[in-house]
Amino acid sequence: MSLELLVDLVHQGAASPWEEANRLWFDRLFGAEFGRYPKAAETQVQLRSPEMLDDKGVSYAAIIHKDNPRSGRYRGTSFVLFPSGAGPCLIGLVVGTDGISPDEAILGRPGHARKARAIAAWLNAKYGQSERIAWAKQDPTRTDEPLPADLLKDWPEHAKALKRYEKEMYLIFRPAGDMAATRAAVTCCLDLLFSERGHEPIAKYREEARGFEAAWFDHLMPGVEESAVAGLLAKRRFVILQGPPGTGKTRLAVNLLQGAYGGNGESIQFHANTTYESFVGGLAPQHAADSLGLRFAPEPGFLMRAAAAALADPSRPYLLHIDEINRADLGKVLGEGLFLLEAQADRQRTINLPYDFGPPFHRQFHLPPNLHLLGTMNSADRSIALVDAAVRRRFAFLSLWPRASVVAAKGCPLMLEAFTRLVSLFIEFAGDDTLPLVPGHSYFLEADPDQAPTVLRTNLAPLLDEYLAQGYVGSFAEPIRSYLQWLHAKA
Repeated sequence: MSLELLVDLVHQGAASPWEEANRLWFDRLFGAEFGRYPKAAETQVQLRSPEMLDDKGVSYAAIIHKDNPRSGRYRGTSFVLFPSGAGPCLIGLVVGTDGISPDEAILGRPGHARKARAIAAWLNAKYGQSERIAWAKQDPTRTDEPLPADLLKDWPEHAKALKRYEKEMYLIFRPAGDMAATRAAVTCCLDLLFSERGHEPIAKYREEARGFEAAWFDHLMPGVEESAVAGLLAKRRFVILQGPPGTGKTRLAVNLLQGAYGGNGESIQFHANTTYESFVGGLAPQHAADSLGLRFAPEPGFLMRAAAAALADPSRPYLLHIDEINRADLGKVLGEGLFLLEAQADRQRTINLPYDFGPPFHRQFHLPPNLHLLGTMNSADRSIALVDAAVRRRFAFLSLWPRASVVAAKGCPLMLEAFTRLVSLFIEFAGDDTLPLVPGHSYFLEADPDQAPTVLRTNLAPLLDEYLAQGYVGSFAEPIRSYLQWLHAKA
């Protein structure tokens, strides 16, 4: 009931009397009779909804931290409404103009910003109809950074509030006529705010809350289906699947090769000694009948052989799957062949070869349009070179992330709990450079409850120990150590 009152007020805009209208929905936000959150949650916050405009001419209503004064500038994170005077209120999460304290632990944690961005992405995808209706800042603590100029241009009806609080806003939603979209935005913002303060919705709203969370969580770690990869290959021809260890990158590529491509292709693996000669082509030793018994002759590499196979049957797409594609220096391995990797070229691209490799290319090499390249790379492997910008521009990249549904399908409660706990740790504490280290679902696929502890102890634990030893998870080493203690206790 309380959320309906709030949604109505958002769409009504600048109601009069303003403070009384806001007090009505706020008081009904807590308690089992009307509320969504327990009464204990009310003790953590207060409502600020002054009748008068602030000193810059901007009205607002805010749920703020309980330790703030009753008037004047406030501190910490807050849920805020900004009436525009000519339509629905702008809503979102905002840092007080007096600083982030006492909410440093919330605002400074990567997970909070990550969740805010996921909520904005979901709202845009679900309700935006190709328009941006939500926006989130990369880092809420950066109160020195103003809003993007294009946002101010696109949302002119909220210009006053946007300009006044442009450095403090970090998740905002622009309502239009869709009441369902506004309710979703309000619910997600409030659920996030109160969950960060340790309060979940009461029992009758918990299922709805989990539904919303599952929806925006897909924008935190989006799933990728085989059909999507096949479609991208058909359009772009050159694709790389990247992701943490154990997310099924190689499995997906092999399934595509055997399924969508009907086995018409080949899988190879790059390593530190992969060369231009072995991949594109070069001179290789061959037995000879003369007195030396050995001679060097041009020999096609994997790419040239794949191109010849594709050229032999232009009616069928041919897939060359390159596993661990970033284990070799791809720029050196491709050489001038990099010029050929242009899926949208307006004419066939050809390079001259230093030797005659025989039919079908001889001294001029090109990639037939039915040849597709699919690389897979482990984003957690810090011992190898990154793909350089020139190569990266020529490939379409897709990220594979751990998927809870795959673990849940195995039906082992311990495995699902271990997966959920570990992924939650990475989401909450890992920086953007560390999140790709999160172990994938393949570490949690043991269906036998009796074997699950041993599998976790012998497969997962050594990986996390290595992360700790290498300093990869230094920013949240203690939570990882605590997780390992929990894991060993289960064994």
